[in-house]
Amino acid sequence: MTAGNSPTLDLVALDERARQALANGEEEGALPLLAAAAERARDSARLWQWTALLRRALHRHTEALAAFERAAALDPADLSIAYGHAQTMMEAGGDARALFGRALMLDQGNGDSILGFAAARLGAGDGVQAADELEALLARNPHWVPGHSGLAQLRGQLGQRDLVTRSFETALGVQPDNRQLWDALIVLLFRAGRFAEAHEVLLRARRVLGGHAFAAHEVLILSELGQADAADARYAAVEAPSDLNYVVHRVRHLLRTGRAPEAVPLIERCIGEPGASLLWPYIALVWRITGDPRWEWLEGDARLVSVTDLTDRLPPLDRLAEVLREMHITKDQPLDQSLRGGTQTYGILFTRTEPEIVALRAAIVEAVAAHIAQLPPPDPAHPILGLRRDRPIRFSGGWSVRLMGGGHHVNHIHQLGWFSSALYVALPEAQGEQGWLTLGAPPAELGLDLAPLRTIAPRPGQLVLFPSTLWHGTLPFDVGERLTVAFDVAPPR
Repeated sequence: MTAGNSPTLDLVALDERARQALANGEEEGALPLLAAAAERARDSARLWQWTALLRRALHRHTEALAAFERAAALDPADLSIAYGHAQTMMEAGGDARALFGRALMLDQGNGDSILGFAAARLGAGDGVQAADELEALLARNPHWVPGHSGLAQLRGQLGQRDLVTRSFETALGVQPDNRQLWDALIVLLFRAGRFAEAHEVLLRARRVLGGHAFAAHEVLILSELGQADAADARYAAVEAPSDLNYVVHRVRHLLRTGRAPEAVPLIERCIGEPGASLLWPYIALVWRITGDPRWEWLEGDARLVSVTDLTDRLPPLDRLAEVLREMHITKDQPLDQSLRGGTQTYGILFTRTEPEIVALRAAIVEAVAAHIAQLPPPDPAHPILGLRRDRPIRFSGGWSVRLMGGGHHVNHIHQLGWFSSALYVALPEAQGEQGWLTLGAPPAELGLDLAPLRTIAPRPGQLVLFPSTLWHGTLPFDVGERLTVAFDVAPPR
């Protein structure tokens, strides 16, 4: 960032104030100071940029765009301003192609700008050509691993699933000893649930690289493939990484093979560690299976879940449905998400500036505040009830899902949320329990005989809130359209 000079402003102190505010979730307090300083200095692109970033963090995107325009006018050669301006425009639901083009003029090789430009083109209906051009660029730069991963996600949402791995394969043909490429491709296939393909790629990589490359990946793949004996042998041979992600998969394997008691010492060691939110959904399953009464403490309080009718606080549902349908521009589900038989909107829904979305967000913020207010008393040991409740409500994600006949969500959790949600906008004609929300049922691939803790019949205008660590999914429905809004309330900082 660059800045103009002002003898009456301490730009270093203002920089630090803005950085700390963004890091600690204190943007509301810092914004008046930075905005006033920007108006006072007038020629400081840096202060206008900080003002824009603070407004953006508060989801005040219209105001953020105005501040970015001031910053860009003062310093049109600053790449971070140009990129932030483009990203904010795309988040607001505007056409960001020209702004990303401006950023690329400043640095044609900037990876974030390249991928942002491709995403903006997808949003403008030009996704197929954007994907083709990105693949041509990757052919000239085969070592750019994030570019291959970004293209794979783009191809997947365009419905080009047969092309998802093509750029990886082309690059590996040129750079067969590039371990990062092999690793990224294996991880991509694993997260997409394409475990057999992931294993085949791993074995190919091992033939090229030699030794026991990707041994930690292989044990996870074998377990997900249901090859229990082979996975057990690898677990015994591989030095276990210390990260919680590995522990999660080890617990998954023990649950899948009917050995929940063996998981108890693993989870007991990890309770309370940073990042344990990854493990709590599995702790709940282990405690339920082994009869540990702590599962009632973890998930049993009815106040953790709420069902609220927001119809009178929302825009007319028919109009809201029209607005959401226009945002469903992709042809297939994301590669690594829970939905089956439908599409998901791109980006963060609540940063968009359509009046209907602004009104929707306001109603949801009010409902989330009411949900938090009725929770049981704080409990420092609890992953949900132990978090502070004195912070503004923020969202770590927001999107719309459109499922058609046969569509559903597999049982899953949300790693980045505090509370997750389902808001029903349009629903097919009710047929028994088709399309119902299930809470507490484990993922089918674990083969556990545990019933849902609760099932909820959807109703138009109804909002359901529940802990993000609670397993949830939906039952399939035969025909029609199921249009919902979902979001994650961010853990307060």
